Amino acid sequence: MKIGIKIVMNQFRNQITNLYLFINFLFMKLIVFSAIAIIVLLSFKIERGDDDYETLAIGAKAPNFKLTGVDGKTYTLKSFSKSNVLVIIFTCNHCPTAQAYEERIKQLTKDYSPKGVSVVAISPNDPIAIRLDELGYTDLSDTFEEMKIRSKQKKYNFPYLYDGKTQSVAKAYGPVATPHVFIFDKERKLRYQGRFDDVEKPTKTPNNFDTRNAINALLANQQPTVQTTKVFGCSIKWAEKEKYQDKIKEDWAKEPVTVEMIDESAIKDLLKNSSDKLRLINVWATWCGPCVTEFSEFITINRMYRGRDFEFINISADDPANKEKVLKFLKSKEASSKNYLFSIDDKYKLIEAIDPKWQGALPYTILVEPGGKIVYGKQGRINPAEMKKTIVENKLIGRYY
Repeated sequence: MKIGIKIVMNQFRNQITNLYLFINFLFMKLIVFSAIAIIVLLSFKIERGDDDYETLAIGAKAPNFKLTGVDGKTYTLKSFSKSNVLVIIFTCNHCPTAQAYEERIKQLTKDYSPKGVSVVAISPNDPIAIRLDELGYTDLSDTFEEMKIRSKQKKYNFPYLYDGKTQSVAKAYGPVATPHVFIFDKERKLRYQGRFDDVEKPTKTPNNFDTRNAINALLANQQPTVQTTKVFGCSIKWAEKEKYQDKIKEDWAKEPVTVEMIDESAIKDLLKNSSDKLRLINVWATWCGPCVTEFSEFITINRMYRGRDFEFINISADDPANKEKVLKFLKSKEASSKNYLFSIDDKYKLIEAIDPKWQGALPYTILVEPGGKIVYGKQGRINPAEMKKTIVENKLIGRYY
């Protein structure tokens, strides 16, 4: 009997020991797993950078700022101290959604300024962090100088402030996209943050006028019914995104560069433009100083708009025997576009094939719509800013989605 009890007790102790070892094993596993998880999360945080800043909470006081406007003046919160309501909109030049709301922001300012409401726009983007292929819906990026141009072109009736150098104000407010609206009451407590309204396209009528509704409520000494919404638009271009510029430059450098021979007949076909794309054609030569100097501008334009219904084609007027020289130049410019060399030595045939109105001086540039309509022609160097504006405002391209 005693022996049996002893056996049972030994078995019980063994089971307890095994259970203890198993629990200890699980505990160690949990510690290791937690450590790995923490390392992964920290690594993820380091990799992505501080590119998600917490959005200001409803009821929070407006963080102060000191920013320069396109009018050369310096603005702070005190600049708007007499206003009963302060509307701060984080927006920018290049974003198609931001551009779609420009006229509505102007109208908002016009409608509510007499009621003691101040509207101020702040550009949060670091211009260096913006890639060329993110500029497909604009002719302007987000530098301070380009902000001045856009403000003048569109006749902004509100202050337009630059935060792109330090992004300190954007980090304090935490916009998630452009445009992002923040509305403060007389005490400068946040009462609404979110979208301007619920329809991006200017030609359509919104169903919810969120910004106007919030302002109207505050002017009536009431709290907005809707205090927060999601925000649709372009992501903020934080400085941390500058690192992606090196990657895209590496990708461009890897794109193949070739040159093909082209004759009169093929050039005439190019001019007919049977494609569905807006076609930019530049005639140049390696011996032409202005041609060589401005060629990089065409590469920039191509990288901006080639993701749209657009294509860039260039035709070299060099001697057909100089194909290798032409190719060497194109490779130095990383010209992965459609590159041609006129196959005939008679340049007058080239002139007539391109455009009978062309007098023959290089460079020569034309913009051709589908069906062959020439909507732009320029003998001599182009104005890059004018060219970009002409492209983006063409009906085939456009500034909005």
